[in-house]
Amino acid sequence: MTTLLVIAKEPRPGRVKTRLTPPFTPEQAAVLAEAALADTLDAVARTPARRRVLVLDGAPGPWLPPGFEVVPQCAGGLDERLAEAFAGCDGPALLVGMDTPQVTPELLTVDWADCDAYFGPAEDGGFWALGLAEPDPARLRGVPMSTPHTGAVQRARLGGLRVRDLPLLRDVDTAYDADLVAEAAPGGHFAAALACLSPAVER
Repeated sequence: MTTLLVIAKEPRPGRVKTRLTPPFTPEQAAVLAEAALADTLDAVARTPARRRVLVLDGAPGPWLPPGFEVVPQCAGGLDERLAEAFAGCDGPALLVGMDTPQVTPELLTVDWADCDAYFGPAEDGGFWALGLAEPDPARLRGVPMSTPHTGAVQRARLGGLRVRDLPLLRDVDTAYDADLVAEAAPGGHFAAALACLSPAVER
């Protein structure tokens, strides 16, 4: 059975979702980040898994549901932190971030029969999910992160593996993204938080 990994930052003002400011204040951006993380963790908690691991930069808070191991992120760039998260797994693992609160247990329930890897592309050219039947940190180290080509480079790193592609999802990076994601998942914490906030300037 799969280990589910969530890589995240503690939702503190000024440290998360900085591209939401403006139009939102740093405090509002942190509220949205916490709501996105809560939705993600809820989906993971409802997905059958061998282990559920939160790979966290910061300290856990009341938003963390039971049933998760908490592992601190290592030092280094995002590629190193993702690689280290997989290095802590001894069997099939699927990693997601905290930027896609519209994710569902159905999307996270993967079947490793005749499959070596899963890849979930993101609208911004990155990726929202990566799964490896045999975790190999070398497939992530050196991948340039946060560029329009990150997803293409990471997908190419899976060469030689039998890869199944997951649906294209939108990360919450900007206020425009936030509106679209809330529309896609109107019943979640993220949509509710966004509806309660008045941005500092018009979006």
